[in-house]
Amino acid sequence: MSPQNISCPTIDGIPVIADADVVVIGAGPGGFAAALRARREGCSVVIVEKFDMPGGVHTSGLQGAANAGVGGIHSELMARLDREGCLYTADEKSLPDWAGNPLAHYDYYLPPGSAFQRTSFNPDGAGNVMLRMLDEAGVQALYGAAFVDVVMAAEGDGRRITHAIVETVEGRRAIAGRLFVEGTGTSEVVARAGAPFVRGGGRQPETVAHDGQSRPVPGGLLWIMGGIDFARTAAYQKTADDPRLERLIARARAAGDIPPELYRPRLADKGVYGDHYIGHPTVDMSPIQGPGTFILWQNVPYEWALHMDDDAEHASRAKRELRRLIDAEAQFLRKYVPGFENAFIAHVGRYVGVRDGRHPLGEYVFSMDDAREERRFADAVTRPMTKTFFWDAYAKYSFEVPYRCFLPREVNNLLLTGASLSFTFETIFMVMRNFPWCTQTGEVAGLAAARCIREGVGPKQLAWTEPLF
Repeated sequence: MSPQNISCPTIDGIPVIADADVVVIGAGPGGFAAALRARREGCSVVIVEKFDMPGGVHTSGLQGAANAGVGGIHSELMARLDREGCLYTADEKSLPDWAGNPLAHYDYYLPPGSAFQRTSFNPDGAGNVMLRMLDEAGVQALYGAAFVDVVMAAEGDGRRITHAIVETVEGRRAIAGRLFVEGTGTSEVVARAGAPFVRGGGRQPETVAHDGQSRPVPGGLLWIMGGIDFARTAAYQKTADDPRLERLIARARAAGDIPPELYRPRLADKGVYGDHYIGHPTVDMSPIQGPGTFILWQNVPYEWALHMDDDAEHASRAKRELRRLIDAEAQFLRKYVPGFENAFIAHVGRYVGVRDGRHPLGEYVFSMDDAREERRFADAVTRPMTKTFFWDAYAKYSFEVPYRCFLPREVNNLLLTGASLSFTFETIFMVMRNFPWCTQTGEVAGLAAARCIREGVGPKQLAWTEPLF
């Protein structure tokens, strides 16, 4: 894909550096799996990623949450991460006071002292493995390339994408393709292509504040601390009867050591986000990578009503202010909390994760009613899945997802994945944006793209009749 060839073609004056059957924009779990499956099916594939490795929020964003394999590429990846030493499991032996601890991000709800296993993967190590898997398959990967736009052409009653425009160290470049895959996680390709979508925070009337601003579910910046002696922290929680560190927080606040945005109270109206993402009242952490190392969450204050996926000022403010809050929290932990005296900031995520961005409108929009009524579809991409919806009083529903959710309206040759599927806000937010599901949706999109290339049809003409998973 070298742009040094002076005879390379151009589009609108921009050098075209590659031409592929399938062009994937974004190498998060959805884009990664889409590129891998399409290439293994025999397609030429180019994947564009703005960071230095695949994995998205789970690697560059430090999420690192490992799951049991759910089949296909996801199971292959989990097995390979295990084989290559990227997984770390904490349990009741290594962290005897973790289960049921109010500071535990994932495991706070467990009975105190109960048996548990919390497995995570090293984000950087996992990114290396995913990068090698793409290389081994023969996917052409362009890292450090920011997607900026698309070139469109009329086609029948709709439009199609002819080129993706990216910004590289050598300037603006174009990539031609027959089919494109939306793997950005925030529906950037959908927006640039002019396909319809619902803005984050705009679909939920209860999130419109008294000041008239719509408030998306706050995003978060993840960071890692090493050198933590959690046994000493747990001992303090017990002896001081201070399980949430509220006494230490109050003392630090009185001394002026905590800014007002840190450890803010929960919203009075719990109906807005349930019990989730409505504040950051105390320390929020989970074991990762190895003993003494924990990942921590720093959430965007909900009062700021930031739309980080489509407002440059909001995005910059989040990056700047969350770094400030991470620094303040680290100083508080080291100064006031037993067990953190020798702790240090080991890593800060490369970007602020967006939990509530654009929601594309596809040929079918999957809703909570589809889940609650456990609907079945002739074009289901999976067999019936049983999922727990925490916003619905932790109810479990068994349902299917139709292939039409992968097809954005008005654009004929684009396939959706992951958090950019055609789902309503509630369904994406509650359960359908995790690593296994996003990987599965990428594999569905990759297979669909390959079948389209082989059959000479567009994604909307493809007959999908058998579940993949």
